[in-house]
Amino acid sequence: MTAPQPSGTKLSELRGWTWLWPFDNSVLGGRGQTIRGRVRLRTLSNLRWLAIGGQSAALFVVRFGLEYRLPLWPCLVAIASSVGLNVLLATRFPATHRLTNRDATLLLGFDVVQLGALLYLTGGIENPFSLMFLAPVVIAAATLNLGNTLILAALALVSISVIAIMHFPLPWSSREQLNLPPLYQGGIWASLVVGIGFTSIYAWRIASEAARMQAGLAATQLALAREHRLGSLGALATAAAHELGTPLGTIAVVARELERALPPASPEAEDARLLRAEAERCRGILTQLARPEKSVLAAAECLPLGALLNEIASEHRGGDIAIGIHLPPGAEAAPEPKVWRIPELLHGLGNLVANAADFARTTVSIHAEWTMAELIISVEDDGPGFEPEILERIGEPFVTSRPGSYALGNTELGPSDTFDGQHGMGLGFFIAKTLIEQTGGSVNAQNREEGGARVTLSWLRGAIDGEVPPGRIETF
Repeated sequence: MTAPQPSGTKLSELRGWTWLWPFDNSVLGGRGQTIRGRVRLRTLSNLRWLAIGGQSAALFVVRFGLEYRLPLWPCLVAIASSVGLNVLLATRFPATHRLTNRDATLLLGFDVVQLGALLYLTGGIENPFSLMFLAPVVIAAATLNLGNTLILAALALVSISVIAIMHFPLPWSSREQLNLPPLYQGGIWASLVVGIGFTSIYAWRIASEAARMQAGLAATQLALAREHRLGSLGALATAAAHELGTPLGTIAVVARELERALPPASPEAEDARLLRAEAERCRGILTQLARPEKSVLAAAECLPLGALLNEIASEHRGGDIAIGIHLPPGAEAAPEPKVWRIPELLHGLGNLVANAADFARTTVSIHAEWTMAELIISVEDDGPGFEPEILERIGEPFVTSRPGSYALGNTELGPSDTFDGQHGMGLGFFIAKTLIEQTGGSVNAQNREEGGARVTLSWLRGAIDGEVPPGRIETF
C-alpha cells in the first residue's frame, strides 16, 4: 500500500495526466467561483459504498431469490469497477482529502457511467432502479458550480437516452412475457429527463442561496467585529488617560521644582521648563480623552434617543445632503427613551443613513417616535426610491441598485468591492437588517408616495432601552 499523498494532489493526475477542465476552480476567477473543497472524498466514497451494497443486494435477490435470468458476470464486473475505484482512492489519498470541482465532477461522472452500464445489462430504463440517475446529478447541484452540474446532467441525459434505445432485456420470469409499449417507455424517459432537470435546478438554487447567505453573514460578522474593535480602542484610551494622569502630574511637579532650583539663565533650567510644558501638554490631551462626553464612546452606555441619532447623523453630514432629525414635539405619550449605545445599533442605523444619503437628492430625514409599547425610527430620503425588483428582494445579500455593479448569476458584485465597504455589493442593507434584528427590532422598506424611500425600524419597549443591552449577534 502506498503512502497517502498530500491533500493538494489532484485526482486528475493519478496517472500523470494533466486535464484541461473548463470549469475548474483555477480557471474561474473572482467571486463567481465555487468555494474550493466543498465536498470531502470520504463523503463520495461512503455514498459509493452504499450504492455498491444496494446494487449487489438487488443483483443477488433478482438472480438467486427470484431466479430471473440476467448477465451476472458482466454485472459483477460493473460493480467491481466501483469497488476498485474506492480502494484505489482510499490507498492514494487521505480520508480528509477535499475535492476540487474538477475532481468531484470526474468521480460523479464515473458513477453515472457505471450506473448506465449496469442498467444497460438489466433492462435499460425499464428497470425501476433507473431512478438512481437522479442521485449523482443532485449531489453535483448541491456541491459544485453551475458549469460542472450541467456537464453531469448532460452525461446523465445521454446515458438515459442510450439505454432507452439499446439494452439487454429486463430480467423477468421465463414463464411470462413482459413487453412495455413504446409510448410507456417514452413516458419513462420523459419522466427521468424532467426529474433530473427539476431536482438539479432546485438543489442548485437552494445551495446557491445558502452560499450567498453564508457570505452575507460573514460580512456582517466582519462589520460588527470592526465596531467592537473601535469600542475597545475607546475604552483603552479612557483607561490610559486615567492611568497616565498621576505619573504625568509627578513629572510636572518635579520639573517645576528643578526649574526653581536651577539658575534662571542656565541651559538646565530651559530643559526643565520644556519638560514641564510637555508634561502639561500630555495631561491636557489625556484630559480631552477622559471627558465624560468622550468616555461614553468607550463602552456600551445609554444615551437619549435624540443624542444617539445625532451622533450617527453627524458622521454623514458635511456634504451637499442635509440630514435632519425629527423628534416628537413633546413627551405626551412617554418620556424620551434612553437607548443602549452598542455597535449593532450604531452600525445598523449608520448603514441605513449612509445608504439614504447616497441616493438622496437634497435631504435625508430621521424621524423618531415612541409610545409606552413601541419605539419607531424612520429613515427617509427624497431620492428615486427603490426599484420594484429590488424592493421585492430587499434585505437579501448581494441585492443592489448602485451604479457600477455588475450581475453575476443571482448576485450583483462590484469590480473592486470589499466586505468592509459594501460599495455596490448589496451588503449594506443586509448587514443593517441583520444587526437590527439581532437587537430585537424589525425592518420594513417601502417607497414614499411623494417620492423617495422610507426604511422603518421598530422595537418593543425594553428591547434597546431596557436595563440591560440587547443580545449580541452570534459568531457564525
